[in-house]
Amino acid sequence: MRLGLVLDYSDDFAPAVDLVREAERVGADLVQVAEAYSFDAVSRLGYLAAVTSRVRLGSAILSVYTRTASALAMTAAGLDDVSGGRFELGIGASGPQVVEGFHGVPFTAPLTRVTETVEVCRAVWRRERVSFAGRQVQVPLPAGRGTGLGKPIALVNHPRRSRIPVSIAALTPRSVARTAEIAEGWMPAFWWPERAEEAFGAALAEGRATRAPELGPLDVQVSVPLLIGSGPVVAQALAAHRRRLALYLGGMGARGANFYADLAARYGYAEQAEQVQDRYLAGDRDGAAGAVPDELVAGTALIGDVAHVAERLSAYAASGVTTLSVHPSAADLAGKVADLEVLRRMLDA
Repeated sequence: MRLGLVLDYSDDFAPAVDLVREAERVGADLVQVAEAYSFDAVSRLGYLAAVTSRVRLGSAILSVYTRTASALAMTAAGLDDVSGGRFELGIGASGPQVVEGFHGVPFTAPLTRVTETVEVCRAVWRRERVSFAGRQVQVPLPAGRGTGLGKPIALVNHPRRSRIPVSIAALTPRSVARTAEIAEGWMPAFWWPERAEEAFGAALAEGRATRAPELGPLDVQVSVPLLIGSGPVVAQALAAHRRRLALYLGGMGARGANFYADLAARYGYAEQAEQVQDRYLAGDRDGAAGAVPDELVAGTALIGDVAHVAERLSAYAASGVTTLSVHPSAADLAGKVADLEVLRRMLDA
């Protein structure tokens, strides 16, 4: 199992750079940078490429609605170049509140747009003259749209690799199946090892049944909060994770269009997810956090003493996770690095 470090979109970057350097020193395999509707991830990834030498770098995620398919391909090729071939492209659809509310782009046919974006990216990296007539992505623009002067163009530069690994953030059964079919990696949210088969098993089996052999095994990339300790610090870290779950189940989507609440329902907590959403949308953030089931909080985190974290780590491995990207929750850099070192030793044991 690879050890990853994820930088959240709300993290201050200067201390995060110090953490990345230390994570590389202790043997982390991957650093992923989130974006959402914060500072862009690309500029930060470019900076990290310059201050690291070994660790792989990934986006988690770049939305397929905020950049054209060709721009995503150019960005990935550029980051792969400046990092010496260490970049992994993480993409996803995001959601209508962000895509339409922040970017002013219609959130239409997300699964089709993701699929077609992957096809265009791979064509660009192969330096083909891109000509793609999809339902959501058309390159060049067809007759009647624009000036009519567009023509197929190939990337000027020669990419370091003609195939950059693509990981897709997906939660719905259809999108999970498509991801397992076409992508090198998959980034689910709030992975609960004991409930993962119930929530995702059928969709994964469907996608893997038609997966191209050259893609290799699907890299299941899971992000979790990490804290190794006991006493009040554990309670504080679990409380912070509870609030984050409440934010996503309650506020990251409208009623009837919240992928995270739908996931909680597949985990067996439909009624509780509805309560979280009701309270969150009514402005009762504390009440929403209180409605998040304790089992869901504990099951989707690596927070506790050494024995508990080791037990949970085994559960993650048994559930099929191949990359574990952690967000250290210790109060200072030394504590975060210490937790990473312990986790690295556990994975190496």
